[in-house]
Formats: sequence, structure tokens, C-alpha cells
Amino acid sequence: MNQNTRIFIAGHRGLVGGAIYRNLQKRGFNNLIVKTHAELDLEDAAQVNDFFKQERPESVILAAAKVGGIHANSTFPADFILKNIAIQSAVINAALNYDVDRFLFLGSSCIYPRECPQPIKESYLLTSPLESTNEPYAIAKIAGLKMCEAINRQYGKHYLAVMPTNLYGPGDNYNLVTSHVIPAVMRKIHEAKINNAPSVMLWGTGTPRREFLYVDDMADACVYLLTQTNECGLTNIGTGTDITIQELALAIAKAVGYAGNIEFDHIHPDGTPQKLLDVSKLHNLGWQAKVSLEDGLKRTYEAFLKGENRM
Repeated sequence: MNQNTRIFIAGHRGLVGGAIYRNLQKRGFNNLIVKTHAELDLEDAAQVNDFFKQERPESVILAAAKVGGIHANSTFPADFILKNIAIQSAVINAALNYDVDRFLFLGSSCIYPRECPQPIKESYLLTSPLESTNEPYAIAKIAGLKMCEAINRQYGKHYLAVMPTNLYGPGDNYNLVTSHVIPAVMRKIHEAKINNAPSVMLWGTGTPRREFLYVDDMADACVYLLTQTNECGLTNIGTGTDITIQELALAIAKAVGYAGNIEFDHIHPDGTPQKLLDVSKLHNLGWQAKVSLEDGLKRTYEAFLKGENRM
């Protein structure tokens, strides 16, 4: 890849795709191809095939997906498996048909088994049952990375699947039905602050441990892997450290400037007890995260106040 390579970024308006687009621009890549959903329905294989035939991208980053937290996954399980498999199949097949050699597929750390050892190595994939609350989404993502592996094996391509940990940052989704943990908690705490509420009630027990990565770090890792390495295997992307949800909530309260109490509703599910990625492979390839959680939460809240978000 070079700065004139024709790169198609699918999902450039999303949290991850937007960060990757910004990163590529900063690095001087000047031949970026993007389409809105209105311009190109990625679930429509015929549309996608016609787009590839016309645009002929040389490299593809598939950041488009239907995503959400525990509530969304539990409420819309059919949407999560059907829509994601449709998007992946259409884009990956078109990339193969039009001779794209370098392809980056964005997965998720939820593809790993619920009870696998911590930290989670890439080799733990498919070694035991998945977490039931997001199984349809996880199965869709596993199918996508297996498509990439099969294409590499059969056609000698360089289709890379990356598995990011929990992401957050500017441009996130703050809809309380479909959002992930950081934007959901940040919005609740922000609303408690402006309403002078004495406390905030959050789902679960607060005891599960999670790892969080600032989205611009995630984008930098993706672009680094694509442009500075020949890696084409499954690769974890994260920080290698985790905290409890209760600790996270307190850190968000500090970033927001909220002094009330944080309470937990134990009736609602926690999800996986711990999810920490082993990022030794990524470190050995020469990349490490740079933005601390404290700094990342501060930047994220500043962006939220400016309206750089989705509701």
C-alpha cells in the first residue's frame, strides 16, 4: 500500500470507520473511497458488486456492521446475525471477485468463549461455548473472519481479521437502547449531573472486568497493520489492562464532573465476567496503545458536549 492506493472504507460514518478515515487522511492517503448507506446498501450483494466493478478499490477496510450492547443484542438477535452476515458476504465476495489483495475485517472480542482463560489469546477462538447474550453477533463475526482465512488459504490473498476490545471515543452512539457501556454510562451520568440527581442507577453488579481502547488508538493499530506489516492472521487489538465496571463508572463520573452516588441494579445481566485480550502478538509486531483511559474519557466527554455523537 502507498498513499495513492485506492482504499474503500466501508462504514466511514461509524465510530471505528470514522477514526480509520481520519487516521489515513493524517498519514497522507489521498485516494479514499467512501459511500453513505443511502448511496450504497452493503446488504445488497448486487449493489456492492456493481460498486466494486465501477470503483475498483485496491484495498478494503470493512468497518460497517450492526453493533450494540447487551440490551440491543438481547432485543434484536436476528438482526445482528442476518444483517452482519449479509454485509460481510457481499463485501468480501466482491473484494475477491475484483482482485482486492489487502483487506481488513473488523471483528469484536465478543467472538471468544465466555469462560476462556484470561487474558484471551487468538488461539482460544472456538474452544468452548460463547456468551449467550451476544451469540448471534459473535457467530456472524466468526463467519467473517473464517471467510478471510479461507480466502487467504485458497487464493493466497492478505485478508486480515482484527479483534478489537471494547472501543469508545468521539462519534460514539449514545442511544440508551443500542449503545455500548461507556457511552450509555456517560449519558446517564451527564443527565444526572445536569438534573442535579443525587444518584445514578446502572445495570448489573458492577463487578465484571472489561478492557477499553480509545478509538483513535484502534484506528492507528489498524492502519499500522495494513501499511507496516504483512500480517494476515487473526490479531487482537487492545491495551492489555482491564478494570471493573464500577471503577469505570467512577472514572466517567470524574470526567463528567458528577459527585453523586453510583448504584447498581443487580436484576439485570452482567454478561461475560471478564474480557481481557492478550495483545502480545500486536506488541511483537511493533504497536502499543498510547491514550490512557483517563485522557480518553476526558476527550470523549468533550466531544459529547460538542455534539459529536449519535443518539
